[in-house]
Amino acid sequence: MHLTRFSDNALRCLTFLALAPQTSATTASIAASMALSEGHLMKVVQRLAALGFIETTRGRGGGIRLARPPEAIRIGTVIRATEESFRLVECFDPETNQCPIAPACVLAGVLDEALAAFLAVLDRVTLADLAVRPTQLRRLLRA
Repeated sequence: MHLTRFSDNALRCLTFLALAPQTSATTASIAASMALSEGHLMKVVQRLAALGFIETTRGRGGGIRLARPPEAIRIGTVIRATEESFRLVECFDPETNQCPIAPACVLAGVLDEALAAFLAVLDRVTLADLAVRPTQLRRLLRA
């Protein structure tokens, strides 16, 4: 399993915001601190705002901040919302499946079970859990 850069950047952005949940930050400050492309981060921010994870304010003094407390944001929910596909192998998509052994193969069922377990673990973790070491994270973000 490999998460997309989009999901990774979404988690980085949310983690940054979780360090000061009541404070707004700019995309420029997040991008610089997290070593992200500001252009790509803008797309991530737009998506996170549309999904209701963050709030955006335009203009002078504007920025972005969490729309909910970090304890209320489940990482599994974020991943499901930011990943385009969980098709681990070709046979997960019946429209494009060309695997000749698919009707007799049990691998798809095993992989589906593994994916469910992966997401179940992420469902137990909140954004607050990712920001559990705020002093260390802040120190690293200044580097």
